[in-house]
Amino acid sequence: MTIYHHCTTRVKSIEIPNPGRYPKVTHLFHIVVIALILASNPISAQQNTLHIGYVYPAGAQTGSVVKVVVGGQSLGTVHGATLSCPDITVKFLEYNRPMTPKQFSELRERLRELEQKRRLALRRPSSTNIWTPQEEKELVEIKTKIIKNPPNRQATPAIAETVILELTIPTNAQIGPHEIRLIASNGISNPLPFYIGILREFTKPPVRAPNPELDQLIERLGGKPQIPSYSAHVQIPATLNGQILPSGKDRYTFTAHKGQYIIARVQARELIPYIADAVPGWFQAVLALYDKEGHELAYIDDYEFNPDPSLVYLAPYDGQYQIEIRDALFRGREDFVYRLSIGELPFVTNAFPLGGQVNQSFSVQVYGWNLPTDSRPLQLMFHDPGYHVIHITNNGIPSNPLVLSVDTLPETFDQEPNDSVLNAQPITIPTIINGKIDHKGDVDVFKIQPPPGEDLVVEVKARRLGSPLDSIIQVLDTKGNLIAQNDDFEDKSMDLITHHADSNLHLKRISVDQIYVRIADVQNRYGPHFSYRLRISHPIPDFTLYVTPSSVFTRPGMNIPIMAFVVRKDGFTNEITLSLENSPPGFVIHSGTIPAGQNSNRFTIWIPPTAQSNLFNLTIKGSAIVDGQSIIRRAIPADHMMQAFAYTHLVPAKQLLVAVSGTPRNLPLRFIQIQNAKPIKIPNNGTATITIGPIGPQFVERFELELDHPPEGITLAGMEVRGRNLNIKVTADPALAKPGLKGNLILNLLARNSPLQATNRPPRKVFISTLPAVPFEVVNAD
Repeated sequence: MTIYHHCTTRVKSIEIPNPGRYPKVTHLFHIVVIALILASNPISAQQNTLHIGYVYPAGAQTGSVVKVVVGGQSLGTVHGATLSCPDITVKFLEYNRPMTPKQFSELRERLRELEQKRRLALRRPSSTNIWTPQEEKELVEIKTKIIKNPPNRQATPAIAETVILELTIPTNAQIGPHEIRLIASNGISNPLPFYIGILREFTKPPVRAPNPELDQLIERLGGKPQIPSYSAHVQIPATLNGQILPSGKDRYTFTAHKGQYIIARVQARELIPYIADAVPGWFQAVLALYDKEGHELAYIDDYEFNPDPSLVYLAPYDGQYQIEIRDALFRGREDFVYRLSIGELPFVTNAFPLGGQVNQSFSVQVYGWNLPTDSRPLQLMFHDPGYHVIHITNNGIPSNPLVLSVDTLPETFDQEPNDSVLNAQPITIPTIINGKIDHKGDVDVFKIQPPPGEDLVVEVKARRLGSPLDSIIQVLDTKGNLIAQNDDFEDKSMDLITHHADSNLHLKRISVDQIYVRIADVQNRYGPHFSYRLRISHPIPDFTLYVTPSSVFTRPGMNIPIMAFVVRKDGFTNEITLSLENSPPGFVIHSGTIPAGQNSNRFTIWIPPTAQSNLFNLTIKGSAIVDGQSIIRRAIPADHMMQAFAYTHLVPAKQLLVAVSGTPRNLPLRFIQIQNAKPIKIPNNGTATITIGPIGPQFVERFELELDHPPEGITLAGMEVRGRNLNIKVTADPALAKPGLKGNLILNLLARNSPLQATNRPPRKVFISTLPAVPFEVVNAD
């Protein structure tokens, strides 16, 4: 057994090219000159437009060198990549973008001319009809361009551009998930997973969106047409990398021996958890196993509640078998990427118990296939509460992950029979009960004597730990009457779970001397793997903190806006103060708080003018005071991902990376400060003033301010100059911004970039800078 550790989050020092120096400006109104220059240089904008949608292959074997295709948008200035484990060497090879219809039309016409001239020269050679080496070279180049980057109106814009990288994986690279981001002269991309494994890897050729109109031409020119289905013979154990096209089926032939338990495990949604423009919002892979004659032996779509299927099959004979993978709805395109690991692999199906107490040794019995012959329980100890992931290793091959919960409370076990109020198991609180719903009709009932008038929390952890249990909890009085119940409770800190099936009850001011807690499966399912951890305790106020985005691009001397989200637990409502941990010199958080009772707020981080061009891995922590005690939690970097056109989810990342590039603007702008007291008090149905300064002459004529994603109901109402200061009026709509609302206002400074030539188009506004976050509070109007 090995305990799974994420690779260290240190970042290799990467020199980011300097996009250019700008002349020194001594008066603020001259910034407009800079703005005209910056209009063609994306570094002026802090909004990160560089986006990646898939990585293929999405992993590699230790000790290998692999070419990786990364598909995305706005990749034209990419020059490299960074991984969360810096031991992997990255080499940028090329950038490709589908040609426009006009470019294709021109190349195709020139191709016809050259091909016609070559035919004539071969048939009727003469002094005036000569086929030159230069023309042959041009013909080859045109063919190559058409084959590599054909136009395709069916291509999805978000993944139409590609970058090809070469990754060198050392033999001692940490196995498991890493993160890859592209680095450009004007941005850093969002992260996507990249897995390092120890099995041999097989990768089918990369695909592109099919285009029937062009396939015949591309095939005539020597390219390979896009064929939905693919087949190959592979030697197992191995990890197979592929992409699925519309109506596509990939089939692999392998040899197995009688008596082997063959495991086929897919990673698909695990690689790209949410796809914005696909329903249900991810690649829904299905597996089918066939014998050598093509007869179906086994089929699976989901594994329990996990959308990625895992198939277990006992080989009945020596010989060849075929495994097929496709999308359940026969969809497909370039970002339908999979990793299919197949062989006599260790596979964990369940474990008991699903966790233990922090700093205490506890035993866990693990069940599954192809596990080590030593069946004794694992002896584990963890020094940090929370979720921990372990893998069971057999013959050097790690199993699928097993998630365990480590908590601070005392632990006990379910003791049968306890299926009714009459034989309920007595429990002393606080405690965590480890149990199973393991036979037909099984329910577990526990008797508690809560202190009268106090709150009590009853919480189940099962689905969050990989258990198929769909729990329901009921609280009964001594006569068996129902006091409260809960089926499903959505834990927003577990945004990758597709079905929130765990239960949670917060009982307020209990007025009875004795209660009974009953747990069962709401669908009346059962089995030895229907395990749970049932917490019964007083509320333990706590929170989980997230910050987005996980990738930010800026230049020195700028403020960058960051959004913080908090998931509050057990009635926690207090204010949270944000700060940087072990930050680089000069990096400062402005107005870093999440107000009491609120679940999000935006703040800014100041990047000092002295910051060098590089990548900075920042750690943000949140602290709060509860009952006189300080609670400190590190923020989890995350990104918003859209699912199926509508839903958004917070997807955790390993690092919060800030890419700093260029030189600081040598402008008085960075000396502008908020002049009035904070927070700004905004009357509901009234106006408040934010005073900034000092400003230079002609400021209002050349610049304007805008609110960046303001809270609902808060708007700008105008600006006026008072001496060297600028008064900014803000209003609160009484129907939308209620008294007590708190947060931060983010102000962006824009330059009115007048056209150099007279046109009918309105002047373009160019982003210059973000001011430090301004705290506000909506108050009752006098």
